[in-house]
Amino acid sequence: MEGAGMSYRSVRTKRDNQQWMLDLALNLKGRVQNFEADHPETPPGGRARNYRMYSKVWRQAGEHHESLARIAHQEGFRATAVEHYDQAIESFRFAQHSIFYDDHPVKIGLWDKINELVDQRSEVTAYPVERVEVPFEGQTISCLLHLLPDRRPAPCIIYTPGMDQTKESFPRPHRNLAVERGMHVLSMDGPGQGISNIKKIRAVGDMYEQAGRAVIDYLVERPEVDESRIGLFGISMGSYWSLRIADADDRIAAVASAVACFNPNNTLFTQASPRFKQMFMYMAGTDDETEFDRMASEMTTQGHLAAIRCPTLLATGEFDPLCPLEDALGAFAELETAKELWVVENQSHLLTNLPNLGGLDIHHYIMDWMHRALVEGRFADRRIAYVKENGAGPFSDCEWTPTVTENDAYF
Repeated sequence: MEGAGMSYRSVRTKRDNQQWMLDLALNLKGRVQNFEADHPETPPGGRARNYRMYSKVWRQAGEHHESLARIAHQEGFRATAVEHYDQAIESFRFAQHSIFYDDHPVKIGLWDKINELVDQRSEVTAYPVERVEVPFEGQTISCLLHLLPDRRPAPCIIYTPGMDQTKESFPRPHRNLAVERGMHVLSMDGPGQGISNIKKIRAVGDMYEQAGRAVIDYLVERPEVDESRIGLFGISMGSYWSLRIADADDRIAAVASAVACFNPNNTLFTQASPRFKQMFMYMAGTDDETEFDRMASEMTTQGHLAAIRCPTLLATGEFDPLCPLEDALGAFAELETAKELWVVENQSHLLTNLPNLGGLDIHHYIMDWMHRALVEGRFADRRIAYVKENGAGPFSDCEWTPTVTENDAYF
């Protein structure tokens, strides 16, 4: 049995007494967060009856895809191998993420497997993928650099993952949306994420902003990167971190902040799944809930947006419980640069497989916006788009004037 005999930490948050509800939601609906979504958070055929089982079903899915990837690799079926490697890496990534304890041997073993498979995948990708270690605070920030096949000087997008993501989450080499549009991508394990948390580089204070600055320092020295066209793309908690980095460093040429979580101190740790607070306390490296609550109270973009000077895109679901629409409208109002806000009708926090976009993810359209801003040098200003379920997407004639003011609640 996985984890048998391990010494686990004691209950750490007041909301841990809701664990039975989390187990019930996973058992009945297959989800541990973002409960509005209809699709399960477990792999096909991998039903988990409670949260402790969650890691096992994902590990088993990873092992299946790993075996398929290795056979395809051996037979020279490179495209098939890449897709199975992507699925295996994502499955093992989910498996390790639900183990939020320092120095846990199962978690470390899963990371060893992820790293092995990332290197195997790089042998068969259609473009170069490099491991990058950016010096930071006496250690390094681990990154993956996805380069255009010809390595020509071009714009580069820094991807800041969400709380439940790592540098392996985006882009997926079997379909790299940025490379398809002529842009490099560097994905980072910022403080608290992935390998950074294994190294105990924690998500506290302004550590993420400092790590972002270090990554930019690295990129401006790369011959493949046009230093005047470095963009930021952040998803979920990464939407918060991307805006904070853009506030702290004026070398960013464009920022897209999507699947919004602009003010984590609002609903994320108090009203949403208790797993969010459990997870972020681990990412911050603290067992002191009172101290964490004090730190979380300062996690906001409010007061940090007016200094941003580059074109900025915000994108949110109309009914996202992690970013009430008034938070998004308030953030948009605070921006004093060229700016756009996309409000995706009737959607919540997961902006994937959207009926509003014909079944595509928001990522496709974000990359189109990035191409327009970084490659073509054009962008809209002070535009709010209401992306209807049966409409023509965010670039159509869908401008919207909210009927609420910045300080009103949205109903």
